[in-house]
Amino acid sequence: MPRFFTNEIDEGNITLTGSDARHVGRSLRMRPGEPLTVCCCGIDYNCEISRITEDTVYLDLVEKKRCAAEPDIEVTLFQAVPKLDKLEYIIQKSVELGVSRIVPVLTRRCISRPDEKDFAKKLPRLNKIAEEAAKQSGRGIIPEVTPIVSWRNAVSMMKELDVTALLYEEKGGCSFSDIDFSGVRTAGLVVGSEGGFDSEEVAMANVDSIKRIWLGNRILRCETAPITALSILMFLTNNM
Repeated sequence: MPRFFTNEIDEGNITLTGSDARHVGRSLRMRPGEPLTVCCCGIDYNCEISRITEDTVYLDLVEKKRCAAEPDIEVTLFQAVPKLDKLEYIIQKSVELGVSRIVPVLTRRCISRPDEKDFAKKLPRLNKIAEEAAKQSGRGIIPEVTPIVSWRNAVSMMKELDVTALLYEEKGGCSFSDIDFSGVRTAGLVVGSEGGFDSEEVAMANVDSIKRIWLGNRILRCETAPITALSILMFLTNNM
């Protein structure tokens, strides 16, 4: 069933306008009586088309329910900036797996080093990738890709979450199974770029709520690590 997103909704007067309306009428060639879903803040509004005009699709509400694909834990992925094609892949797959927000982080070992202004030009495309992945995977929200941040600012954001897992290839960390996720509503996942993290960055993140996680003897690529870690986290929190 086609899915569309909105930031607010009037249950007595649900409509689609603009590009969404044109997509329904021109691209999908839908007709009155056909079903579609409008998603707002994690709630699915299953509707039936009542009327279509040039720029508006009028809908009748059939039922509303919490989106079954939305996890009950909000996960922020702090991804050290890799090459752009890898970042696009990470965004697509992490949205499919249930991430709530992607924060690109500039760390010392990033090979790709865009400044804030250059990265801002890429944000519309990156957020469009997130939107398309959210529609494809049946999500109830569109996860946000934020502007690029420094490592210091990223650590400050991590401290606001209930618990954060920082993937670190050096031994000495704990495993995901050692973390108690009961009662956790907000979590962070921190993944390095192609060069990983340096020791000073790891030391800066040495607070109780940020756990160093060791995934094992095999060193994963920066585009493989977040997918692996997100899959584990969603499994452990019963959000598969």
